[in-house]
Amino acid sequence: MHSQLSPHRAERVDLPGRFGPIAALRSPACGADRGATVLLVPGYTGSKEDFAPLLDPIADAGLEVVAIDLPGQYESPGPATEADHRPGPLGAALAELVGKLASEGRRVLLLGHSYGGLVARGAVLAQAPVTGLTLLSSGPAELPPGERRVALDRGEPLLRERGVAALYEFTLVRAALNPRWALVPQQLKDFYRERFLRSSAAGLLGMGDALRTEPDLVAKLARLLRSSGTPCLVVCGELDDAWSAASQRDMAERLDADFAVLAGVLHSPNTEAPDALLATLLPTWRAWLSA
Repeated sequence: MHSQLSPHRAERVDLPGRFGPIAALRSPACGADRGATVLLVPGYTGSKEDFAPLLDPIADAGLEVVAIDLPGQYESPGPATEADHRPGPLGAALAELVGKLASEGRRVLLLGHSYGGLVARGAVLAQAPVTGLTLLSSGPAELPPGERRVALDRGEPLLRERGVAALYEFTLVRAALNPRWALVPQQLKDFYRERFLRSSAAGLLGMGDALRTEPDLVAKLARLLRSSGTPCLVVCGELDDAWSAASQRDMAERLDADFAVLAGVLHSPNTEAPDALLATLLPTWRAWLSA
């Protein structure tokens, strides 16, 4: 079973960031180094560990790989102001990190998952010097109506009144309604709990608000990608329950981006179907680097 606890060779490091050290998992390229770094950005309530199944295969493909916690997530300190956790401010902070990697002579391939896709978009709009952009299970704007949005609506007052621990108990009750939760190993459940409780309240509130209010910036992003000649790939699961596959296909068309949909996969291909995801990512990235 692939999960956040999948073994890998990456080293736990801290990278410089405007809001404090950015916790990361970093692995050098193996064999012939293509001179590129893949920078992986997680979604809401996520962390660098969400990419554990991808780390070794990316490094084995000759690409340095760096997976991060967003500021305010898990092991990365973040700003105290809720608004600074929106895609714009976090995107600006991410753009600085991309610039630092690029200054080391690396071409940066930026991938954002879910909320991390909105932040990656913000980074590109903040002039991050990327060689290519991948949006994974992310959307054009705020979350559409559905269970995920309902959970944010109901969880916000609880978080404000009783704190992160109370919100975690709320999410745990909801998770227990899903039959798949009973199949999750206890060690992984323990990790989910630790990660959630170490995330900042300001971060959860700011990201949660953005997931319900983020405007559609696809046209703006498309103009920038077109003018800079930066390629883009949109990838999602066929059964994505956050943004639908149809809405992500439409976003890809508006971006003039490549599009791939993974059969039978939900919202997290990086842990649900890493082999199928890599079969799309690696050939696309090789083509971008060879162009």
